[in-house]
Amino acid sequence: MSIRLYDTARREVVPFTPGETVLMYTCGITPYDATHLGHAATFLVYDVLQRRLIDLGHSVKCVRNVTDVDDPLFAKARELGVHYLDLAAGEEARFNRDMEALEALPVFSTPRASSAIPDIRGFIGMVLDRGFAYAVDGSVYFDISKFPSFGEVSHYSEEQMIEFARQRGGNVEDPNKRHPLDFVLWHPSAEDEPAWDTMWGAGRPGWHIECSALALRELGTTIDLHGGGSDLIFPHHECERAQSEAATGEPFVRHWMHVAMVYMDGHKMSKSLGNLVFVDKLRTQFDPRSIRLGVIEHHYRTEWEWDNGLMPRNHDRLTNWLASVGGATGTVLDEVRGHLDDDLDTPAAVAAIDRAAAGGTDVSAAAALLGVRLDRALTIG
Repeated sequence: MSIRLYDTARREVVPFTPGETVLMYTCGITPYDATHLGHAATFLVYDVLQRRLIDLGHSVKCVRNVTDVDDPLFAKARELGVHYLDLAAGEEARFNRDMEALEALPVFSTPRASSAIPDIRGFIGMVLDRGFAYAVDGSVYFDISKFPSFGEVSHYSEEQMIEFARQRGGNVEDPNKRHPLDFVLWHPSAEDEPAWDTMWGAGRPGWHIECSALALRELGTTIDLHGGGSDLIFPHHECERAQSEAATGEPFVRHWMHVAMVYMDGHKMSKSLGNLVFVDKLRTQFDPRSIRLGVIEHHYRTEWEWDNGLMPRNHDRLTNWLASVGGATGTVLDEVRGHLDDDLDTPAAVAAIDRAAAGGTDVSAAAALLGVRLDRALTIG
């Protein structure tokens, strides 16, 4: 048996057939604020996937990085007048509490970007030595002209890629670049930012190379599945693939899986817009299992909008599922397995459990496969 999942690069649902141990990398948080529902949606999707893979007999090595060397973190630390690593540590701890409350499985490792500076320096040296990068005035840039398959993860046109790069910190007007889509591997730091010495000059890594270096260090040259939000397809994951394969000469990722965005007031939940629903606030009002159900009642590839009925609806759903405990056994677990194997169809799985619970069937085992334990009464916080 195997799961079938949509592959972003191949643009179709295909069998996902890893070996006994699944090597998985999911892009984690930049720890400068609390976990919002959009974050939770992304990480809970990969949690359900891990649960089904384990159910199928696999072991899973899931690496979820912490981006503690990045512009938004430095800006927030500057605003608050605190050290960026102190801010990162506090927000990472808050994120971990939220994930634990939502009953996300522990991941294999959660490495920080700041731990990988030696790895990053060596990685950049590999890319330069192989002729895929160039240095200018203390910065090192990846040269996309040397990588003909650039764009084969996203399948965006050059015009689309340039626009997304402009929106997402790509600095396409940088005069030191040979092409607007060339991207930074290393660049000088601002006066109040951390800096590390290199042969190209003191500075800090670009965003994309942090994940490549951590994936290589933690999981090896080729990983089975790489995930993240759909907003990371370009530039982040496109650039990760290019620099990783340039450095190693080997395929970087066998399967690309992305989670659609969560919206509020017609816009993607975003810290910059402030249209956020925070998990720690929801946990003071609702059982965390209701929050989890509010996420997984949506399919991971479908964008969805927050509405005020989401949590009351899933509170009632959880109540109904709890009421089924002790009833007759049935076939709902196998039905849920089948839905998960069909491109992780959690809405169909949830609906199947709803029907079984309404019919008096004990749905504990099926709910547990979705990460919803029914061995305790309703709680808040």
